[in-house]
Amino acid sequence: MDNKVSDTNNKAPIKLELLITIVEKNKAEFYADLIQSYEVNFQFIMVAHGTAKADILDYLGIADTDKAVIFSVVRSDKLNDLTYMLGQKFRSIRGGKGVSVSVPFSSMIGTSVYAFLCNATNTVNGGFSK
Repeated sequence: MDNKVSDTNNKAPIKLELLITIVEKNKAEFYADLIQSYEVNFQFIMVAHGTAKADILDYLGIADTDKAVIFSVVRSDKLNDLTYMLGQKFRSIRGGKGVSVSVPFSSMIGTSVYAFLCNATNTVNGGFSK
């Protein structure tokens, strides 16, 4: 009797990361739209206010302390391309400077939530496909 288990449908899950991007408040929608183009299904924007002293702001050439923080759940296989694009935009867009950092997810509850966040669809056998 053959007790082999078929591994043809078992694929490693796509890892997810939380991308935190801080930009000027007036550029938040622009950056959120750019990030969304990398198959990001969940993101939200929070308004923030910088707390640096005026002399430091003058030294760095920062006039406005109103910021926006964009939280995005990103597939790790898209992260390098996304962060490269953000770096290019931070350097090339007038008033579009920003900073971003990613934090990996270590666990998640629920396969349907995971499927939504990684932009996968359920298949008949219960696996995910892209």
